[in-house]
Amino acid sequence: MTKYQFKLVDSLEKVMPARSPEELSELSLKGYLGERISFQLAYTCENDDLGHSGTKFCIQLESPLKPHLHLRKVGLVPCAYPCHGSVDSDYLTTEPGLYPDVLLPASEKEEFKAIPKQWRAIWIDVDGDIVDIEAGRYPISLRINDLSGERIQEKQLTVSILQEKLPKQELMHTEWFHGDCLADYYQVPVFSEEHWDILSRFMQSASRCGVNMLLTPVFTPPLDTAKGGERTTIQLVDVKVEEGEYSFSFDKLKRWIALCRSCGIRYLEISHLFSQWGAIAAPKVMAKVEGKERKLFSWDTPAVGGEYTRFLHVFLPELKRFLKEEGILEDTFFHISDEPKEEDMDSFHAAVESVKDLLQDCKVMDALSSFAIYRRGDVKKPVVSVNHIEPFVEAKVQNLWAYYCTGQAVEVPNRFIAMPSSRNRILGVLCYVYRLEGFLHWGFNFYNSEKSREHIDPYKVTDAGEAFPSGDPFLVYPGKEGLPYESLRLVVLQEAMADLRVLQMAEQKLGRDKVMAGIERLAGEKISFKNYPRDKRFFYQLRTFLQECLE
Repeated sequence: MTKYQFKLVDSLEKVMPARSPEELSELSLKGYLGERISFQLAYTCENDDLGHSGTKFCIQLESPLKPHLHLRKVGLVPCAYPCHGSVDSDYLTTEPGLYPDVLLPASEKEEFKAIPKQWRAIWIDVDGDIVDIEAGRYPISLRINDLSGERIQEKQLTVSILQEKLPKQELMHTEWFHGDCLADYYQVPVFSEEHWDILSRFMQSASRCGVNMLLTPVFTPPLDTAKGGERTTIQLVDVKVEEGEYSFSFDKLKRWIALCRSCGIRYLEISHLFSQWGAIAAPKVMAKVEGKERKLFSWDTPAVGGEYTRFLHVFLPELKRFLKEEGILEDTFFHISDEPKEEDMDSFHAAVESVKDLLQDCKVMDALSSFAIYRRGDVKKPVVSVNHIEPFVEAKVQNLWAYYCTGQAVEVPNRFIAMPSSRNRILGVLCYVYRLEGFLHWGFNFYNSEKSREHIDPYKVTDAGEAFPSGDPFLVYPGKEGLPYESLRLVVLQEAMADLRVLQMAEQKLGRDKVMAGIERLAGEKISFKNYPRDKRFFYQLRTFLQECLE
């Protein structure tokens, strides 16, 4: 005979197969109009007949909110490289294994299978697009039946929809969007109609979770590519060379911009003008030269002083003119080269100087970690790794951006699969505390191995080929028929962005000083990127404080 066990747990609980999850302490959840509210039903079973009695069950949802409720199954994914050799105590595990991450489509018609001696979970969302519902408390009943229809158990909780509507997100937020990886995974031609459809679905997924800026491949982004290697060509600008003169077509870029706008993406982030890690070469640029397709520039093209410099002096004015006509130049950001280091500064400086006059009226930003490099003046808008941001804060650098990636693995927030979700969600509060203008991450959907030496299956490889802690390369999985499957980490990131918006809403009413005082009182200290609450109860206490302030 099978004995089931069910628990209602919150969205910050990662239901690990071998650990009994923490049950919701209060069976009441709250959220604002426009905010997605998520929770989970965790389950396991025991039997003494080698499973012959069956371990499958169904869920029946009953609630006035039923049209806005969505079920998904929390799938396990492999983590062969859960962490680097240097870690802190705030990891769920440092052991390789199978851990919860991908949210797989499900419905009330689904037959869920409990696995003896293992915990699994079903993810349940209250749709964040609710705008036409009255504020109030709504009961939700989860009736759990076996396949014959006999009731096994019933779980109940309430969801309160608060009257205020979340304000618009002010933080600029980019998760690098890799359109080539989508073409590679789905095996469709780049910018075919099938590819445009897939791009649209993944853009919508990004936008829904707080991404409002998109990496835009005017030329194939020179990112995460081995020197001398190539990524699949993805180039929005068509280039022609006739009798030594350049001309451009921006038709694909125009369609990209229209798609971004339709998906709620406001800002463009033009792909880097020079190679990564030193700006020593040009990006890959394809062109029709006297009617024949060929590679115009790539790794063998010097970044500065040759034909590529002449090319940029023709191309950039034309690109700016087009962006201005589209009414988006003011919301466009340019990059020189990603993550320059001290040994790269001569080549980086030369690259900056080669386009300085062309971009003097534009927004230009780059990721870096060295304040000494920043002081040289080549990077006007730094995007700073969170473990190196304090010197920039102390120097009162205005309109700061921050990022984290594989290197931010000790003390500071991040969202590796092996980390607790609270370490992911704290980002919203810290963006508020630091008054960040923007946040950047390199991996929304990077489905290549390190340096793009080969394509990977993200359901089998979550670490770019044992290069980065599992989860660092992507937040979303490529699902069936071109549909994106969110990770639970992406939903939690959306919750972090909602925290930020609620904090900003409270500031409008109370003033920043009172909001900051409330944060520090609940945290028990002045918080920073290295010192912040690790207990997920902080977020519920914070929301209660903010709700009381807004009433």
